[in-house]
Amino acid sequence: MGTFSLVNETTAQVPSDSRPSTAPPKVSRTKIVSWAMWDWGTQPFDTVITTFVFSVYLVSESFGTKNFTSQALAVATAIGGIFIALLAPVLGQNADRTGHTVRNLRGLTWALAAISVLLFFVKPHDTPVLSLFGTDVPMYLLLGLTLLATGSVISAIAGVNSNSLLTTISTPSNIGRISGFGWGMGYLGGILVLLAIYFLFIQPDVGLFGVTSAEGMDIRVSMVLCGVWTMIFTIPIFLNLKDTPKIPPASRVGVVESYKELGRSIARIWRRSPHTIYFLMASALFRDGLAGVFAFGAIIAAGTFDFSTGDVIIFGAAANIVAGLSTMGMGLMDDKVGPKRVILISLGTLVALGLAIFFLHDGGTIVFWVCGLLMSACVGPAQSASRSFLARIVPEGRAGEVFGLYATTGRVVSFLAPAMFAVAIGLGHAITGEPNTQYWGILGIVVILLAGFLVMIPVKEKQETIS
Repeated sequence: MGTFSLVNETTAQVPSDSRPSTAPPKVSRTKIVSWAMWDWGTQPFDTVITTFVFSVYLVSESFGTKNFTSQALAVATAIGGIFIALLAPVLGQNADRTGHTVRNLRGLTWALAAISVLLFFVKPHDTPVLSLFGTDVPMYLLLGLTLLATGSVISAIAGVNSNSLLTTISTPSNIGRISGFGWGMGYLGGILVLLAIYFLFIQPDVGLFGVTSAEGMDIRVSMVLCGVWTMIFTIPIFLNLKDTPKIPPASRVGVVESYKELGRSIARIWRRSPHTIYFLMASALFRDGLAGVFAFGAIIAAGTFDFSTGDVIIFGAAANIVAGLSTMGMGLMDDKVGPKRVILISLGTLVALGLAIFFLHDGGTIVFWVCGLLMSACVGPAQSASRSFLARIVPEGRAGEVFGLYATTGRVVSFLAPAMFAVAIGLGHAITGEPNTQYWGILGIVVILLAGFLVMIPVKEKQETIS
């Protein structure tokens, strides 16, 4: 077997007919690794803050009842998703017009690091309270939710800029392995930072620098570490990747015109390849459901299955490992049986496992460990096969437009999973009268996954030409 290589040689020639005119004629391993280090450096926000540590801390009883804090988190996440849907296409088009992708990414990354550090000031108290729309909301809960939602918007828009840089550091022959390398670096970075904060601050009675769990200090100091991690490990991308501003400078385009252009793109694709639109609709639904699995899985682990913070972190590390390995393994299946089958198998399994967690929630932690890890094994393959499905039908020279639309449609419905999670919890309380119906939230996620599954069934794998 040959040695794995990210590029065919130390440098790779980029064909002029397959890259924008701004792409450099050669790319190096240094640039590839620098680009991948951005995923490594920013992963703490997704893994530690959004999924396994801070969000779990924020829905603890220190800030209110489990139902109230879980629903508040879902609402804040939904609001953040709406802002992502509104801002992502406009800001993405702006970066394309000006050529200031790296500059924009740098500002967004620094803002994300600052948000992470500011989470230190979210103390575990349900007082004082602030009246908001007739509801008394603990002020520290509101601060945490505001920072978390703002960070999610910044992280998503930064991700659009990072993804757009992939075409400048790759060729058609190695874009897949380079993309996978970046994805893998993200998983690895998430696992390492999770374990670092667990063994340095959370697991010991007295951690590094004398940190204890009093006043939530172990969690709050971990947020500072996340911000520092992001600042340090994203330095390489800003040292080694540079912008090529458009000459002459692009004219400014207003918000209304940006959305008009988006509408024209959708209409053009609908006329020439309606099944591509069907796929974009289906993928928008099930990708939101996939995001919900990770976003609210840890919340259910703690609130329904009584996982401690340490248990959640260990589960998170295991889930990331399982997701990474299953994605690589199912990638081989993708090539043999086609991405549509991989997507449907993954979604069908996720729906079944979600229902199992709901009906077996009284079975103890073993239920969540088994079902949760199996769900993690399905998330990565569905995401990867979704991207592979679209890549197989994108006509030459139109990848940017079609994948840009792919990103936009995903953001448009990114509020659905958190909204359905909150609605399902409320419905469960109304039906059962139980004080803690958090486990009903999984049904909201299942509904979104099932909707994506059903819309995906009639989509044709062999698409019409959309050039």
